[in-house]
Amino acid sequence: LPGLHIFAITLALEVSVGKTNTVMALNNSNVLLPCVFTTCIGFQDLVFSWYFNTTELIYQGKIKNKATEPTPIWHNPRVEFVGSTTKKDNNISIVLNGVEFSDAGKYTCHVKNPKERNAQHNATIVLTVVHKMVKTDNTVTLIIVGVVGGLIGLLILFMLIKRVVLFIIKKTQDGKKECLVSSSGNDNTENGLAGSKAEQKAPPKA
Repeated sequence: LPGLHIFAITLALEVSVGKTNTVMALNNSNVLLPCVFTTCIGFQDLVFSWYFNTTELIYQGKIKNKATEPTPIWHNPRVEFVGSTTKKDNNISIVLNGVEFSDAGKYTCHVKNPKERNAQHNATIVLTVVHKMVKTDNTVTLIIVGVVGGLIGLLILFMLIKRVVLFIIKKTQDGKKECLVSSSGNDNTENGLAGSKAEQKAPPKA
């Protein structure tokens, strides 16, 4: 049946942390760990989790539907949820407060959507923690290095935020294109690149 065929194509849960999967943070600072998810058919009772180095759960939340904001199930006291799902984008980003050197490692954003036959997808971001400036005898050099380092840090943060925003905008546009292609009754092969793109992005079957 054509209806079933279309439904199968639209099962495309995707999770992303942006174009670059690395974030740099200064010791004792707060760092944003970005994550968004897309799905063509919507979601119901969706569960999302953040893991540190694959196994350690640091945040878990549940979203009843598009009209409600996520509710936390459990979270590490240092982790703060900063996303929103009632707005345009399904943003499930978190902020890690008071970053320490031991926090360096992999952070995985995992989503499970019961509405898509419990489809699951995840994306990983790598956090690097930068050491504070070591005091030296040459005070002038230290000040110059300190100022330049600060400016570079601000520039990296600005570029990261800009990239995330641009990525989310692009992602939203891409998602709409794929949903439109999938929902039309046409065979995807006629749509060339859009069809193959949708196929490539389909999550691997467990």
